[in-house]
Amino acid sequence: MAGTDERNLTLLARAAEVVRVEARTIASLEQKLDGRFVKAVDMLIACEGQVVATGVGKAGLVAQKIAATLASTGTSSSYLHPTEALHGDLGRLRARDLLLVLSNSGESAEVVALLGPTRKIGAPIVAVTGEPESTLARYADCVLDIGRVQEACPLNLAPTASTSAMLAMGDALAMVVLQERNFGREDYALYHPAGALGRRLMKVREVMRKGEQMPIVESGRTIREVVLVMNRTPGRPGAALVVDKDRRLVGIFTHGDLARLLEKAGRVDVGDKVDAHMGRTPKVVGPDQLVEEAQALLREHRIDQIPVVDEERRPLGLVDVQDLLDVRI
Repeated sequence: MAGTDERNLTLLARAAEVVRVEARTIASLEQKLDGRFVKAVDMLIACEGQVVATGVGKAGLVAQKIAATLASTGTSSSYLHPTEALHGDLGRLRARDLLLVLSNSGESAEVVALLGPTRKIGAPIVAVTGEPESTLARYADCVLDIGRVQEACPLNLAPTASTSAMLAMGDALAMVVLQERNFGREDYALYHPAGALGRRLMKVREVMRKGEQMPIVESGRTIREVVLVMNRTPGRPGAALVVDKDRRLVGIFTHGDLARLLEKAGRVDVGDKVDAHMGRTPKVVGPDQLVEEAQALLREHRIDQIPVVDEERRPLGLVDVQDLLDVRI
């Protein structure tokens, strides 16, 4: 048992050392952020085509991740495998594009072979490398230097700290470009429609019931008339929006209100005017508010429906809690 505990401590110590090495490597990048990084940001923003990321081996996998991060945050981007590029896929690259090349040594044969043809095509090159005097660096228009990295591998062979540094540098580039483009939460939602976050960042107008699906009654109608409108409205929403003669929202009457009347009095006079029993200060949202804001109001006030109104409180739609369940929010 003692031997097992000792082995466990040894394994954990080795793992902790890997984490420390990689953390130190990433932290050291802060000292390498200078005018070259600013130039790279400006080049990405000025790019009229795509940012095409490339690299071979583990650096290639990092390049794929950086390309995906750029694409999801407002910068048109793709990944180009260097070997496939040498066999025809370089035709994907145009002069209006930018080639983002990742190589720790800057001497990977497949990457170096791309540089001359890229120059002929006319696409600018941004390099992320640990060797600022390498062939890659000499060809590049801008070099992001990650420094000469001591790998976390005990043999100093397997790419570990170097790929972590490349990834961090790529993330820094993508996030600064994101901010420079004024890329916001709504933009993020546009590119992530299937994700949980993207769904919450949908606009209310995208999920609200409108047109014939929106139950509207005029003030002064009877409870019977209001319930009939609710039941005959497609989708059978559990509420009706009460408006005045100018079509402004003055209240809301729900199935919950009807149930409370029954519970309180034991019976309901369906000839009563709805005005005496409706909610007169309903919570509302605007069509351009985020769905997550509507969801928060529904949850906070324990309600199932919320009217969508314009600036003059004229109803534009209705959000039912069921609508949020349908889009898995």
